Amino acid sequence: MEAEPPFATAAAGGNEAVARSSIWDLIRGCGPAGMTIDMEELRRMILMPEYLRVAMAMSVRAKDWNVGLVAASSIKNRNGDEQAAPKAPIVVFVNSRSGGRRSLALKVWLQKIMTEEQVFDLSAVKPSDFVQYGLTCLEKLANLGDSHAKANRGRLRVIVAGGDGTVGWVLGSLAELFMHKRKPVPPTGIIPLGTGNDLSRSFDWGGSFPFAWRSAVKSTLYKAVTGPICHLDSFHHYYWSKVRRQGCDLHSQSSPSSCWHVVIVTPDGQSIEPPLSLGQMENDAFGQDQDVDIDGELPKKVSCFEGVYHNYFSIGMDAQIAYGFHHIRNKKPYLAQGPILNKLIYSICSCTQGWFFTPCVHDPGLRGLKNILRLYIKRADYADWEQILVPSGVRAIVALNLRNYGSGRHPWGHPKPEYLEKRGFIEAHVDDGLLEIFGLKQGCCN
Repeated sequence: MEAEPPFATAAAGGNEAVARSSIWDLIRGCGPAGMTIDMEELRRMILMPEYLRVAMAMSVRAKDWNVGLVAASSIKNRNGDEQAAPKAPIVVFVNSRSGGRRSLALKVWLQKIMTEEQVFDLSAVKPSDFVQYGLTCLEKLANLGDSHAKANRGRLRVIVAGGDGTVGWVLGSLAELFMHKRKPVPPTGIIPLGTGNDLSRSFDWGGSFPFAWRSAVKSTLYKAVTGPICHLDSFHHYYWSKVRRQGCDLHSQSSPSSCWHVVIVTPDGQSIEPPLSLGQMENDAFGQDQDVDIDGELPKKVSCFEGVYHNYFSIGMDAQIAYGFHHIRNKKPYLAQGPILNKLIYSICSCTQGWFFTPCVHDPGLRGLKNILRLYIKRADYADWEQILVPSGVRAIVALNLRNYGSGRHPWGHPKPEYLEKRGFIEAHVDDGLLEIFGLKQGCCN
């Protein structure tokens, strides 16, 4: 996904993003596709010249691009490295904490294919360090007249091995390149190691890690070289939606950063435990540069939290379930050892929250949102806020930026053009500059 106005983009594995079932994703890597790819030919397509990849890696690990410049000069003088620039040099970021034990084996396999210098473990290297030091080293060499460095920097692509959260982390760092006019921004592919992998599904990188993963990794690297570049909304126009719930104001904006922006404002002193995706922001920063309309007067003192997202954000029961899962995973990490166990934990959290048997739940906090929440949206080119009535029985509200939600589900199925025209709807796309906002009732009965 490449931050480029007005969208962020993604190297896609196919011409059309299609949600695949997890079972199919597990077995499709067993086919002959990856086996037919010649390893040496693949390496010629993705491997950087030795002096460049060593210089880049040393710059990142030393957090000093000058170290990389010295290393590049030394290795080039010693070896006379004149290897032609590959078709699409690739750098891989691996989240070794995702995918259970398979992520470590995956990292070793990738290092065997690509060398250690082009594979970074996110437990040791931050993507922001790669942007600040590794890419800066290549850019400095290019400015000094190194044509190979210029070609490799211009053709570079990135692959992230991890879940959607890991992919978002890397995308956020790469977006800094666009903000500082350091183009081109490398397109990004995905090796799915998470639980839901909705971002990966939306761009046809798969919904889960396949059984025959060694062959599948070769196919992924090849697709990253040859696949088209597709777009993902990151910023387009300014769209705001506002939700008011139990004294809290929640705002969503497509901001001029790497993704959609969420702000939560609560009366100061109110006890809340925000999810890990939300961080404390300075209270006086809220509302200065934003057109925010809040019913009544704000308290003299407020607490503000902010976060970003590429996939979706939600309020209500599904958010409570996700929060419960993350709480369990942080408290007992040994229970979350892979997507299958993670989904089992999700199912248990869903049952305890009454997602599948709402009529049997007497706790009013687990019922509909109608009486405790008000939803407002501000459309593009409209001056006023518009209130959207929340139907009774709706227990979750989702603002979706992708085609997929909740491990590959299509919230509105596959409507035909005639139906869309009759209802006045437009087909949702990941690059249309719009969020789709919808409500969910209980899982099994209405």
